[in-house]
Amino acid sequence: MIINCKQIAQDIRKNIAEQVANLKRKPGLAVILVGADPASEIYVRNKSKACKEVGFYSESISKPANISQSELLAEIRRLNADDKIDGILLQLPLPAHLDANLIVETINPTKDVDGFHSENIGKLLQNKPQLRPCTPKGVMTLLAATGVDLAGKNCVVVGASNIVGRPMAIELLNAGATVLICNSKTQDLAGKIKQAEVLVVAVGRAKMVHGDWIKSGAIVIDVGINRLDSGKLVGDVDFISAEKIASWITPVPGGVGPMTIATLLENTLTAYQNHQMREK
Repeated sequence: MIINCKQIAQDIRKNIAEQVANLKRKPGLAVILVGADPASEIYVRNKSKACKEVGFYSESISKPANISQSELLAEIRRLNADDKIDGILLQLPLPAHLDANLIVETINPTKDVDGFHSENIGKLLQNKPQLRPCTPKGVMTLLAATGVDLAGKNCVVVGASNIVGRPMAIELLNAGATVLICNSKTQDLAGKIKQAEVLVVAVGRAKMVHGDWIKSGAIVIDVGINRLDSGKLVGDVDFISAEKIASWITPVPGGVGPMTIATLLENTLTAYQNHQMREK
């Protein structure tokens, strides 16, 4: 069955909008875009639109690609001190001359709605999560929607990025699953994938995982989104062959993407609520 990711994301947004409607001060999100990467510009527009739909206050901040590191750090510090802003999102990747790790670490961890600050990752690792990375958290919401208990399940994560793969593995560990993380150097990748009762793929290679690699009845979460020469968007999993084997599968497009944005809104509301509690 195809997981109805758009509907799940829409339900989350509706719930958030209902909560925000009763608030005197609206949660505030600042999104920073450096440069003019077309894909990043689309993501930022979608995030700003989603904020407006749920009633958040939002700022979209565009900076030139040649901005100096000191100037960008100064902008982060300004937002850290702005009481209207509960969440700060720095659109990645950044131009090569900027130290993304240093800049992310400068964001106040209580406003780090991407969940990338080492303090937030550390709390996730200790199973004491605060603000969790959006895509892995969104995947956990999708897995919960299948009704499958993850405790004891064999889970395989393909991809070991700091944005998806590593925090995804921690999320699954925290749910009591047995987790194997694969990367580009993994030997017998197809054999490893065949063991998975839950498979999460996030490598950015179009249709890399074939249906005959997948265990019958597995849950397949395809985080990848790739544009073919024809212009068509496809995932990292060959959907047509995999759908016949999997018990549940996410589509591309319209799968994990909408959930990531919905989870960003959840994180921003959580950051707002935490700030309100600290002010009391």
